[in-house]
Amino acid sequence: MLRALMYILPIALTIYAFIDCLNTPEDEAKHLPKVAWVFIILLFWIVGPIVWLAAGKTRHAPAKGRTPSEWHRNHRTEWVAPDDNPEFLKSLREENKKDESVLKDWEADLRRREEELKRREQDDSNNKGDDEPKQS
Repeated sequence: MLRALMYILPIALTIYAFIDCLNTPEDEAKHLPKVAWVFIILLFWIVGPIVWLAAGKTRHAPAKGRTPSEWHRNHRTEWVAPDDNPEFLKSLREENKKDESVLKDWEADLRRREEELKRREQDDSNNKGDDEPKQS
């Protein structure tokens, strides 16, 4: 187990340093360009990753929210949930008013059509009665 750890630990350190170097913005790489740091990390197995972690990168909170957590801290809005946002609630009320007015128009149109159909049916039934010859 100890023999495996002697190989696994440097590989893990190299992979971590390599990924960290690739994710670091170019202006945060110190002393050398990022491409040079990548070659140093990959060519000098144990020393390269340690040098990168110790001196290759500025280790402070990034400016202008480069990491997701920093971005969320800087760009948090006032409203957490839609129910807390008065603008959202106002837009819902406006949509409801529009929907209600459309529904009322549909209902009025439906009533008008039904009444028209009833009148036609009554006229047809009245006309049928008139068309039949009366027997005396």
